[in-house]
Parts: sequence; C-alpha cells; structure tokens
Amino acid sequence: MTTTSPTRRERLRSATVAEIKDGARRMLAAGGPQAISLRAIARDMGMTAPAIYRYFPSLDALILALAEDLLHEVADTVAAATAAAGDSPGDQLAAMARAFRRWSVAHPVEFALIFGNPGVADLAPDYGPDHPGACLGRPYLDALLGLWQQAPWPTPPREDMLVRLGPHLGPLRESHGDPPIEVAYTFLSGWTRLYGLVAMEIFNQLRWAITSPEALFETEIQMFLIQLGVTAD
Repeated sequence: MTTTSPTRRERLRSATVAEIKDGARRMLAAGGPQAISLRAIARDMGMTAPAIYRYFPSLDALILALAEDLLHEVADTVAAATAAAGDSPGDQLAAMARAFRRWSVAHPVEFALIFGNPGVADLAPDYGPDHPGACLGRPYLDALLGLWQQAPWPTPPREDMLVRLGPHLGPLRESHGDPPIEVAYTFLSGWTRLYGLVAMEIFNQLRWAITSPEALFETEIQMFLIQLGVTAD
C-alpha cells in the first residue's frame, strides 16, 4: 500500500488548526469555556474574523474539537500508566485510576469542560467505538475482562442484572462490544466511583468532610480491588 505525503496546503491548514486550538485552550484555562472567542483567536493570530470560519464553522465546532483532543490526552495518559504498571491487572487498574485523577487535578478547567459540562455531550451525541471517550474507557474494561476470565468476583445475581440492567446497555455495547453482564456492571460501578470522587474533589465538594481527598481516593481504590479479589502496590 502506498502513502502520499501531505501537500504544502494541507500542512499549512493542519498547522493553522492546531494554532487555533492552542489559542482556545489558553482561553479555556484562563477563563473557562465562556472565555473562548473565535474572533479573539483570529485577532491574536493576525487573521480576519471571517477567515477563521474556514477552519471552524462555529464556536461549538471548535469547543467540540478541543474537547475531543482533551479526551485523547487523558486516554493517552491512562494508556501510558497502564503500560508502565506491568502485567498485574490489579496494578494496571490502580495505575489507571491514579493517572486519571492526576491529570484531572492538574487540569480542573479542562476536566470541567469534558466531564462536567453537559453541553459538550450534546455537541457529540454519537458514541461509537472510535469516540475518544471509548478509547479512554477501553483499558479499564479490558483489564476487568481479563480478571473476570481468570477468577470471577461476587456480583449481584446474574438473572437480576440481565432483567434490570441488560436492556439498557445498548450504548455500552455499541462502544465497547458485549462484555459479560457482570463485567459491564463492575465497569460502570467502578467508573462512577472513580469519576464521582474526582469530580467532588475538583468541584470542592469534599472540604466539609476530609482534608485530603487523595487519602479517600486511595482507600476507594484499595476497596474496589478487594472486591475484585486482587491487590496492587
């Protein structure tokens, strides 16, 4: 199979798109999504306002592209942590959870855009296997599936989950295939615990109870792995 190198025009367009998104991220970090302005980005780049619309037809399109980039960044961070954790599924799951939290705490505004703002989800309703969010979740699900195949852990009765949960897992099956109902339940339960703790930390909803959200997070990791019958360093 032969491949062709990008043309000069294509390279220039890619560079311009990257510069626009870099400007949007700086504005996001400085003032949140409401601070992002196509006109302001065009001005900073020395472009006319109409010219920037050749690259992004709307502000929503730019925010969606930025959110997708951020999701890929988180997914790459989690994947790197998984690779560095070795072959132990317990170590992998703990490393993934910690990597997700570290990135989120270091990028609270970006976290709020992609995980705390329902507008982003409204901009991209299609959630298939190639969606960056699916890429983020896949290592977690793969690790759980590997563990389940080695030694199943206790879950609610299978028949109850098939009746109550099974009919509603269409989106998960579309993006992640059709894992056993026990693995699907554990994946969703673990993700909501992980996301919930991180979101509460980022949005300062734990200050009333604890001075170190990380201590609670580490305890939850340990408890989750105990429920799976594994340990981690």
